Amino acid sequence: MKIKAFISTLFYFFIVTLSAQTHPDFTILHNVKTSSVKNQENTGTCWAYATASFLESEAIRKGKPVYNLSEMFVVRHVYKQKADKYVRMHGKANFSQGGQAHDYINAVAQYGIVPENVYSGLAGGQTFHNHEQLERILKVLLDDISGKPEVGTTWKLLFEGILDAQLGKIPTTFEYEGKPYTPETFAKQALGFEASDYVELTSYTHHPFYTQFDLEVPDNWSHDRYYNIPVEELLKVMNYALENGYSIDWDGDVSETGFDHKTGSAELSIIDKKMLRDMDMQAYRQYTFDQLTTTDDHLMHITALAQNKSGELYFLTKNSWGSNTNSSDGFLYMSSDYVKLKTVAILVHKDAIPKDIAKKIGLL
Repeated sequence: MKIKAFISTLFYFFIVTLSAQTHPDFTILHNVKTSSVKNQENTGTCWAYATASFLESEAIRKGKPVYNLSEMFVVRHVYKQKADKYVRMHGKANFSQGGQAHDYINAVAQYGIVPENVYSGLAGGQTFHNHEQLERILKVLLDDISGKPEVGTTWKLLFEGILDAQLGKIPTTFEYEGKPYTPETFAKQALGFEASDYVELTSYTHHPFYTQFDLEVPDNWSHDRYYNIPVEELLKVMNYALENGYSIDWDGDVSETGFDHKTGSAELSIIDKKMLRDMDMQAYRQYTFDQLTTTDDHLMHITALAQNKSGELYFLTKNSWGSNTNSSDGFLYMSSDYVKLKTVAILVHKDAIPKDIAKKIGLL
């Protein structure tokens, strides 16, 4: 790396790390270094922003530079994958902007990745991400051909043309810090990326614990499978990860009265607290999932374990709604009880799972 770039990275590194430690009501116990807060703007692609941030922290943990990975490089590829599935299922599948953490991981494994300055996903002079019209146009095309005989492959050329116009053409080679790369070689050489390092965990009783199942949420369009463990062990994994320098890709419910990004906090509602007086957390998790009062709303990146003045544990969480959208520089503090109830799933490095739990789910 050039000296100027190195100094810039150190300054950037300091600012990012410091921003997670300045809230007067909390003490940071374990902090994983991360990149700057981004803004997904008017898109439903939080899964890409959260997981790009997660992989950026993974690179830092491995001693790599602070990267700014492209979200839209992956989003563009995933639109194509969803479209193919939608057509093959005769229009009886989910096609939307949403996704899961594994979508980013799977796409990087298949297609590689590039830095943001190589592919921004802003074509034709655009300066703001807005996928409402893009999703609508793509869906019209897919609905027009799905379920019809002799579909052929011409539609793929039209689909590709729309993506080129709206997001830009995919680069096949590029230069970064004076070195030539392809997306595949950048993932391997620059990031040291291995898809098999990452696993997803959830906690619901309608499937046996210590098995894998296809998590029944609409955005799991690819039907990937999650390890199912008790909620107390899920929290044990999260604590262990942060204590040992690993961050967490978090998928959960943010459409709650206790979730307030402006104040940078997420607490259980009064109703939830009352319900938990008569029902244990595991049973209530299942109840809210079955009743759709816990839904798969949003993905964020947990980067630190914190403690409030009363000694209660909180998870410092990096959102993708911009750094100037609250007083915590775009971060928020989620209480342990909120996380226990409203976590739908997490993605972590397999080494971030305590050995006793890893053995139970068959990773060891």
